[in-house]
Amino acid sequence: MIFYPDKNKPYQQPEAESIYQLVKSRAEKDPDAIAIMAPERPPLSYGRLLNQVENTVERLRTFGLKRNDRVAIVLPNGPEMAFAFVAVAAAATCAPLNPSYRVNEFDFYISDLRARALMVWSEMDSPAREVAQKRNIPIIELTPTLKAETGIFELTGKNQALSTSGVFAQPDDTALVLHTSGTTSRPKIVPLTQTNICSSAHNISVTLELSEKDCCLNVMPLFHIHGLIGAVGSSLTAGASIVCTPGLDAERFFEWVDTFQPTWYTAVPTMHQAILARASANREIIARRPMRFIRSCSAALPEHVMAALEDVFGAPVIESYGMTEACHQMTSNPLPSLPRKPGSVGVAAGPDVAIMDKAGNLLSVGEIGEVVIRGINVTDGYENNPTSNQGAFTNGWFRTGDQGRFDNDGYLFLTGRLKEIINRGGEKIAPKEVDEILIQHPAITQAVAFAVPHVTMGEDVAAAVILSENAAVTESEIRDFVSARLADYKVPSQVLIVEEIPKGPTGKLQRIGLADKLALKLQNNFVAPKNSVEKRLAEVWTEVLNVNQVGVRDNFYALGGDSLAAALMTIEIENRFNAAISLAHFLRSPTIETIASLLQEQESSKSNASVVTGQAKGSKPIKDSFWSGLKNRLLQLVAL
Repeated sequence: MIFYPDKNKPYQQPEAESIYQLVKSRAEKDPDAIAIMAPERPPLSYGRLLNQVENTVERLRTFGLKRNDRVAIVLPNGPEMAFAFVAVAAAATCAPLNPSYRVNEFDFYISDLRARALMVWSEMDSPAREVAQKRNIPIIELTPTLKAETGIFELTGKNQALSTSGVFAQPDDTALVLHTSGTTSRPKIVPLTQTNICSSAHNISVTLELSEKDCCLNVMPLFHIHGLIGAVGSSLTAGASIVCTPGLDAERFFEWVDTFQPTWYTAVPTMHQAILARASANREIIARRPMRFIRSCSAALPEHVMAALEDVFGAPVIESYGMTEACHQMTSNPLPSLPRKPGSVGVAAGPDVAIMDKAGNLLSVGEIGEVVIRGINVTDGYENNPTSNQGAFTNGWFRTGDQGRFDNDGYLFLTGRLKEIINRGGEKIAPKEVDEILIQHPAITQAVAFAVPHVTMGEDVAAAVILSENAAVTESEIRDFVSARLADYKVPSQVLIVEEIPKGPTGKLQRIGLADKLALKLQNNFVAPKNSVEKRLAEVWTEVLNVNQVGVRDNFYALGGDSLAAALMTIEIENRFNAAISLAHFLRSPTIETIASLLQEQESSKSNASVVTGQAKGSKPIKDSFWSGLKNRLLQLVAL
């Protein structure tokens, strides 16, 4: 059975088939309407946005860039990144990259994209510069014009012959290229056309009933399809405004809500949880700045988090289901008065959606199989990858790799994932990419990364490794090795040093189900605290993580900890022990045993041993300066 978008509402054809047409049509309707805002910056109108897009396109042509030429973009989150996406996509092909990538990651992505230019923040000392110089790729410097409206910038670079391929990109041109992780170690390129983007942005706008009166507060990264299309694209399509923040800052979030009075925001579940943690201290702001709805996507939203959001904000929470290959949204729970079903990702909200068996047969209501989609917002296929495309498409349907079922009302419930991708709070991680880094360690002979359940992020990365004979290396040292070579979110939270890794009948390492096979090792045998330092640290662990019992070798992440909880933990340790533990060190060595050892090493260098082993100064619950301390830890997280 095929589920289509709501047939009770006549389908509205998108007004534009290209990003330039989209901006132009909105500017012609109301040039003075506000398009983009940002903290401490004058707002940018649609008329000014159109003018600057046209100027930027002309400037890109002087750099010799043509339609479909790929421009790798490395910019911090904010209005310039949003503007650069719109302007570059109006002229050529936008290829946004995560600014936190290391040199080897930039080298892979930039070369794999065959980028014709690199656009980078003028004051950013990014490793991407080194890669571009090595590969003789022109660098375009972006410098914000801080005295002008928000998002306005200047571009400097080497002028070349003016392109004659036409001024603006056409509907069938590729507007955006993103890499998506797959079951192989090599991420796949997903090309999305101007029509794909305009169609998906339109679908989201219709689903959420966006209008010129709406304002979206964006906290999502703008190198991610969720932020680019779910927040920016949908808002511009509706002629609404969008507030482009530097990213999630749980302390400043409510300040932004009070200042900009957004009608909605969209985020992944871990962000919603961080916001909820600050909500009780900001009830006055919530009361005087009510939102129309809250949107969640890119990872499964726990039902208790959905209930807490609706209770605190007094607004419906709309959970959606999206992926890069669909240019973001595929299904969504509807707005009231139609029902929202907790645990469901909603009804078809863009492409046609169905459930398919392995043989390619479409299944009936209630039957479990693979979720498949088709529609004008779905990519035509991965670039230069016929093998992946052959497996991804069946009879015109794209196989998502997710398993699910429909109920009688047409609501989709996801029941699992067929692919091996690790979904860490919305960040998709190819485990084989982690394998290949681990195996480079001189002490490791075999390695396999796999997903483990996580209380707040849904899934986290773990790894099992076999050491070479007579090798001696610790989990912390292995994590440090990986951290120097991969972005932080890809670093395994747990590394198990084992004698044997389970294998299948053909001798291949078995990744799926590995967490269950190694459950006892992941849980570790309980080891009770053996001295006063470990006992007091165990008290902090149980309070922050809300668990009943903690062993000294229990891994912080395995108990449900995440980066935000780690920041809380380091503040409490400093308060109770009067001893500073850096957040970076804590994240590398997240057990009571290792932290206690560090505290005792620090104490041994002091003349007064009572600081650690006796009653520490300030040994009490969180101090009044808690939020100041947390802000400092979060800033450290950004810098890691």
